[in-house]
Amino acid sequence: MPIRNRLAELHREITDWRRDIHENPEILYETHRTSALVAEKLKAFGCDEVATGIGRTGVVGVIKGKSDTKGRVIGLRADMDALPMQEQTGLDYASKTDGAMHACGHDGHTAMVLGAAKYLTETRNFDGTAVVIFQPAEEGGNGAEAMCKDGLMDRFGIQEVYAMHNVPGLPTGQFAIRSGPLLAAADEFEIQIEGHGGHAAKPQETVDTTVMLSQMIVALQTVVSRNADPIAQGVLSVTSVETSSKAFNVIPQSARVGGTVRTHSNQMRGMIEKRLTEIAEGVSATMGGTVKVTYNRGVPVTINAEEQTGYAEEAAIAVGGSCAEAPMVMGGEDFSFMLEERPGAFIVLGNGDSAGLHHPEYNFNDEIIPIGCSWFAEMVERRMPAA
Repeated sequence: MPIRNRLAELHREITDWRRDIHENPEILYETHRTSALVAEKLKAFGCDEVATGIGRTGVVGVIKGKSDTKGRVIGLRADMDALPMQEQTGLDYASKTDGAMHACGHDGHTAMVLGAAKYLTETRNFDGTAVVIFQPAEEGGNGAEAMCKDGLMDRFGIQEVYAMHNVPGLPTGQFAIRSGPLLAAADEFEIQIEGHGGHAAKPQETVDTTVMLSQMIVALQTVVSRNADPIAQGVLSVTSVETSSKAFNVIPQSARVGGTVRTHSNQMRGMIEKRLTEIAEGVSATMGGTVKVTYNRGVPVTINAEEQTGYAEEAAIAVGGSCAEAPMVMGGEDFSFMLEERPGAFIVLGNGDSAGLHHPEYNFNDEIIPIGCSWFAEMVERRMPAA
């Protein structure tokens, strides 16, 4: 493949970019160094326009093809932010920032889209406009939503949008994708419980919040097991519990329960939110207490459009020779915000036998760089063939 050959020549250079980003991780919207590096390179490549400060620290590059007879515009997205965790890889280029690490491969994603941008500015062998999107705050900050709210899609006329994520455990360089729901909506809940505290030797004089929260945790397990269609996908996990007292002889005045909800449909999402609230209020009322339920909707379901999934699969087969069917998973991805605004697809690429995502020993596999770059470039040339 011509694309693979040119990007193979750039492999060492792109790897150096990736390792530099890895060595200097930045969290959430604080991607100032990374954003500046990306913008500098896009300008050096010869992008027709480079915009910064979109979604606070997001960067966008515009690359026009040899012609533009149909007015087509394709968006390619990469995430730039790292995670707030300590690296334990022992690499020569390990994080120099205490408490920050590229443990999800966003350094690799950014480098691959940069590599594709360099190739596309050199060749411009397409009819239309390619828009490369570098977003901050994918890890819990909804940076994709922030960029969309800043007018990303309309400002640059984006008609379709595509993204990629590496997957440890999938064979090195193996593509996988599926049409429809792929990753889950990721929500958080908190239930604040109020009772009447007192001496542990006189429980009859109290409204016991510890018993209340225990009953509540057990009851919440019925939301998915007894209210959801067994064929549907849904997870409700209580992950945090605390009371207002740590003393052994005190029945606490208040308690708190928190957790996460993962779903693959808006119907399931709404049902779980409704039943969670009803159960919390019902248990507390039965036992004489009160509750305040806070339910925060995070990223929506990542839904690949059928037509665009087909294009992404074709490009993957052209570059890598095959494309497997990806399983539905309960992880969340804020690229879903972009897919709510424009049709597109999210594809995964095998990172090989590496530590898992968000693990302190994880490292992006540099062997897959030419493959990932080639897929992004192939998407542009395939969807907007030269006139």
